[in-house]
Order: sequence, then C-alpha cells, then structure tokens
Amino acid sequence: MIFDTLPVGKIDTNCYLIGDEAAKACAVVDPGGSPEKVLSMIEKSGLEPRMILLTHGHWDHVGAIPALLEKWPDLPVYAHEKELCPADEPNPHYFFPHAGKNQRTYSEGDTLSLGGLTLKVLHTPGHSAGSVVILAEDVMLCGDTLFAGSCGRCDLPGGSEEDMMRSLKRLGRLEGDYQVCPGHGRLSSLALERDVNPYMRQALCL
Repeated sequence: MIFDTLPVGKIDTNCYLIGDEAAKACAVVDPGGSPEKVLSMIEKSGLEPRMILLTHGHWDHVGAIPALLEKWPDLPVYAHEKELCPADEPNPHYFFPHAGKNQRTYSEGDTLSLGGLTLKVLHTPGHSAGSVVILAEDVMLCGDTLFAGSCGRCDLPGGSEEDMMRSLKRLGRLEGDYQVCPGHGRLSSLALERDVNPYMRQALCL
C-alpha cells in the first residue's frame, strides 16, 4: 500500500493519500485546503484518484474538493449521510453544498475496494454526528475522533461527549495495532494511545 500525508489549509489539516501501486489507483482522504499542494501530491504519486473520502464534513476537511472535481469531474465523494447538510438548512460547519452528482454515502461496516485494497468504514460519532474512521490494512484514518494524546472537541453542532467516549472505547478495543493517522497533528499508534492517551484510557474504563 502506498501512503502519504500532507498538512493543508488554514489550520494544517492532515490530508492523506492511500493507494495500490499495482492498480495505479489512489484515494484522497480529507482534502481540507491548499488545492495546489493536494494536486501535486497526487501527481507525484503517479496514481489515478478513484475517490475522495471524508472522515467528516467540517470546513477544514473539504476545502480542496472543488479543485479536485474540476480536474476529475466524475470522482465520487464519500461521507456519512449525517454529515450532509440539507439544502434548506445551510450550516457553515459542514460541507455545503454537497458534491451533487458526485456525492456518495457510506456507513458503519461498509467496505470500499481500491485496487487490491479493502477500506473498512467505522461510524465513530462524537466530534460530529457522522464522523467515521477508515481502516486500510494497518492504517487507521481517524479524522478528528482520535488525536495523538487527545481527541476531537465535542462542542460543535452534532458533537457529543458521550458518543466520543463510546467511539474511543470501541477503537481502543480493536484487536492488534494500527498506525493512528489523525485529522490534525502528529501520527501515532493505537498501542501507544491505549497506554498514554488520557481520553482513551478513560473511555476504556467505562
């Protein structure tokens, strides 16, 4: 699996590229801004983008989507249905308007194929109602659910401290270890977060 990360936008959102070299295919996760940098990352990979994946719909995770759709007009954009803002209820915290004909939804337990890779979706509300974590081999793309040593804030619309604790407990109880790839900040490992992250440790005690 090919894997790359790039901080983008006004608050250094981590944008990720995951790909299958044999299939020459990749997915772009949370293209939050700096479209020229995201396009350059894709070009340098030598892979063809097949999908855009959103861990959630906050503004800082979606800013480069229009530029990607301009270059690849048929690229599907995946998000949990609870992240899609109704046309008659604009909300600046969410991706609005949604991606029109390109919009797709995924939910708990769904899988996506990317060449020979299988991407698994876990619904992990807490930071937002439709936050998801995406598992790809030993990589955990966790958006703003889990950070190195911390977790996402729960005081924005759709957030819930109770849901966050349940989501962190679920992630902490996954078997084995994963590379933790958060929406902001440094990468970590699930084994380390089980040991030192005070929010995950609290959740695991519930």
